Formats: sequence, C-alpha cells, structure tokens
Amino acid sequence: MLEQQSGTIPIDKILDNTNNAVIAVNLEGQIIYANRAVYNILQTPDRDLVGQSITTYFPGTGLLRVFEKGIPELGQQLTMNNKVLLSNRTPIHIHGELVGAVAVFQDITDLQNVIDNLVIEHEKTKQLQRTLEVVLNTAYDGLIVTNEKGIVTMTNQAFANFFNKSPEEMIGKHIQEIYENPKFTDVLVTGQPVHGYIHDLNGHEIIASRIPITQEGKIVGALGKVVFKDVNELYALTKKVNSLRSELDYYKKTILKKNFSAIELLKGKNPRMVSLVQIALRVAKSESTVLLRGESGTGKELFAQLLHMESLNKEGPFIKVNCAAVPGNLLESELFGYEEGAFTGARKGGKIGKFELADGGTLFLDEIGDMEMAMQVKLLRVLQEREIERLGSSKPRKIQVRLVAATNRDLETMIREKQFREDLYYRLNVVTLTIPPLRDRIEDIDALIDTFIKKFNLQFAQSVTGVSEETRKVFLNYRWPGNVRELENIIERAFNMLDGSEIQLKHLPSYLQILAGTETRHLSGTLESILDTVEKEALIYALDATNGNKVQAAKSLGLSRAGLYKKLIKHDLH
Repeated sequence: MLEQQSGTIPIDKILDNTNNAVIAVNLEGQIIYANRAVYNILQTPDRDLVGQSITTYFPGTGLLRVFEKGIPELGQQLTMNNKVLLSNRTPIHIHGELVGAVAVFQDITDLQNVIDNLVIEHEKTKQLQRTLEVVLNTAYDGLIVTNEKGIVTMTNQAFANFFNKSPEEMIGKHIQEIYENPKFTDVLVTGQPVHGYIHDLNGHEIIASRIPITQEGKIVGALGKVVFKDVNELYALTKKVNSLRSELDYYKKTILKKNFSAIELLKGKNPRMVSLVQIALRVAKSESTVLLRGESGTGKELFAQLLHMESLNKEGPFIKVNCAAVPGNLLESELFGYEEGAFTGARKGGKIGKFELADGGTLFLDEIGDMEMAMQVKLLRVLQEREIERLGSSKPRKIQVRLVAATNRDLETMIREKQFREDLYYRLNVVTLTIPPLRDRIEDIDALIDTFIKKFNLQFAQSVTGVSEETRKVFLNYRWPGNVRELENIIERAFNMLDGSEIQLKHLPSYLQILAGTETRHLSGTLESILDTVEKEALIYALDATNGNKVQAAKSLGLSRAGLYKKLIKHDLH
C-alpha cells in the first residue's frame, strides 16, 4: 500500500489509472492480474480475465518465453485489434524463485502512424529529388543553384560542361570559385532577377538569367539559367521563327483560299456554270491537259484548284506560275530550273524548277497566251516527251505532272497573227473549259456574296450578316467588268469601312454609289488622281451601256480596241 496524507491507495487502483496496459501470469500461463487498459485493448470490458489462459487472448504471445530464458524482453512490437503495441516482458522472482511474468503494453498506434507518414514523405522527397536530378541532367539549358551564401547546392551536366567538369566537382564550392560572375551574387543581395543578359562564360558568349529564390520573404539562394549557349543560336532561332511565321501566314492564306474558292465559289444556280463544274469533276479524274478560258477575274484559278483537288494526284503539290508576271528571259529557269554555274549569278547548288516541284501533282500555267514564242517551243517539247532539262544540264528528267493552262487572250487570232504556236494550241486544247463572265451568271450573285461574307468574317473576326437590299440591287444591276474578283474586292473593301453588321451603299466604292444615284460627286486630290477617277468611271459607264461589249465600248469612247484593253488593265477592269 502507498502512503499519502489522506490515507492509503491500493496498488491495483493506481495501475488502473495508468495509460499503459499491465498483465501478469503465473508459471502455468494463467492470468493473475490485468488492469483496465488491458480490457480496453482486448475490448472485453465485461469479462473477468483472471484465471484465464494468456494464450486465449494473446495467441502466440512471447510472454511465456521469459520463463525459458529467465531474462526480460524489451521493446517487442505487436498488433492487436488495429492497435500497434510496444511491450516489455519481465520475469517475476520472489526470494530468488521464478513465480511468473509481467508484461507492460504501450499503445503506440498514433506514434506509428506518424512514423509511417514520415517514411512515406521521406520516400516522396527522395523520389522527387531523384526526379529533379534526372530533369536537371536531361535539360538542354545549363542550370545552377546556390544557397544564400553563394555555395553551389545543385547543378546539371549541361552547365558543368562549360568548365569540362562533372556536377559533383562543382557542388559545395562557392560560385566565385567556379567563375567570376558579379550578376549572380548581386541577386543574392538585391533580390532582383536579371533576365536575358549576354556575358562570357569560360570563353562562351551566352545569354543567361539569374533569379533569386525566396522563402517566406527571405532570400535563401539563387538560380542561374543559361538560355542560349551561344548568342548565334538566338539569331538563328529568330530567323527560324520569322521563317515559320511567314510559312504559317502562307499556309493560312492558302487554306483560306482553298476553303472558300474551289469548294464554295464555284457553286451556283447558273446552268452553264453548273454544267462546267460537272465536266470539270469528270475531267479531274484523268491526267489530260486542260485549257481554261475566260475573262480576267472569272475564276480560272478556282477551276484549276478544283481539277487538282478532285484528281488522283490531290495529295501532290499544286504549283502556279503566272507567265505574264515572269520576264521572258527568266521564265525558262523558273519552269525548268538550272544547274550550278549555268549562268552568271546562278545560285550555288542550282535551283529546282516549277515542273519538278509539281512532280506528282498539278502545274497551273496562268496567262499562257503571254508566253514568248521561244518558250512555247520548249513547253511543247515537255508536253510531248514528259521530261525536262535544267539549264546547264544535258540530263533529261522524267516528270509526272498534270498541266492546267489558262488565258483571257484570243488564241485563235494570235495563231493567225503568228503570236502563238498552232501545234502548242492543239496540245493544250485537249479539254477546254470556257468560264462565263459574272454578268452572264448574275443569278449566282447572292451565293457569291454569302461566300465572301463567310470568308471575310473569318479573316476579319467579324459577324457581318449580309448586305442591304439597296446594295443587293446595285450588285444585280451592275455589269461587273472585273467579274468575280471585282465583287470579292468590293466586299473586302466594305469590311474595312464597316460600322455595323450589314454592308450598305455607303460602304461601296464611289462609282457604284454614283451608279445607284446616292452620291453627289466631289472630286478632290491632284489633277492626275481626278483624271484617273473620271477615266475609270467613263470606262465602267461605257461597258455598262454596251452590256460588256468591249468593241462597242471602245467605239463609244473613241478608242481602238487595243487602247481600251490598255486602259482596262490600268484600272484593273480587264
């Protein structure tokens, strides 16, 4: 019994108020004592354990082993009823004789959970560190990290390569032992990052950044990053980006043009146009040469695209050459290419021609009526032999190209006047599609307007709903000397002038407003610009009055037919 001022306290009461479980057995393994904590562990509050076998409640217990060894077992761990217990087992001796054993159990479940979580977090940290090391060493950029004192704590092989060392040789050293770099140590003092500065790193002119590392508002280190290992890389990358941007713009325009040209712009109600499209779709499946004829702006290139996209070679390239836009002395090298040293100024390595570029696809020769006679002979040979020779080469190259030609010229008259070869004409004239001018397919105006509005809504990121009824009437009554191209240009111009969701008369060019009787003419500018405006309007009036008959229009204006054509070309009305 324990002595206190208030009296005595039984030892079993003291043990019942401890957190540790205490259980004692005799030499037969029968329980002779168990405090309240033991009942809580076993979850048997209503059962008397005294006199029961220890193995009934603690199967496989090691408590009986102390009888064999006669010595204590300390720090033994076991799990029971989802609790983790740590026990000390001690033999009981009275007067030197072994009479039993006592075990003290401590519930360490919460502590074990904490330890397990720490182990898991430690493993995660180690895994993260291993991942970070892999990332660092596979990074293209050179990276280095220091603590607040400038001691290197981490770096990668890309950075160490500047000094012909391994990362391990650099870690633990002060940054200035490795190389002198004031800007790196400056950020540890100022806390201000330094980006994109050029400096010499052990003989390498690099572009680098230095960034402070902060925790809870305190600078604890700095990160150095080599953005470009060589300044020339930046220049090369800039050049590459600019090139890719140009290429992207080109493909955007090409895709936009294809999406809204051959697919949409050739749709309509005009029977003649519908028949032409059906013929083109049938002809597209063959490899026959096609000659497209019609006024400028009627959509000859659209038919060329349709022939290509519906052909068996649609996956091949579509190459366009405007024969009128390339000087005669350069057209041969443009079409056939040349070898290195073929002529003075020839590009090193030579140049591939448009025929070879179009191999496996379609070559569109626009304005073929403007091709010089000497080139016509060479083109005829290509059509006959299906092979080309580069300038400066004697080695023929076989090609598989679908040829589509187009012209707005009167080839028959040119043949009679010895300006176009008759044999080439018959080679080109295998299948001829003559495209009607817009004034002869006026019923297609509405469909064309809708298509162009869709196109420019996408291009200008707008939501134009259509044209006003007054504008539509002007379009239907106008003779369209510039054909579909003129309509497209007028709608594009309107998008630039637009102040709402509908194209109105005020958004149209002045000559259309005058024709509609909604504009009083106010001529201003230089004398030359005023004369140009009046001349263009006179041409439009003459063509409109003669229903597009250029011979009659020329006569009414007192011009020769050649003179009229020259002025139509000048004002983009041909």
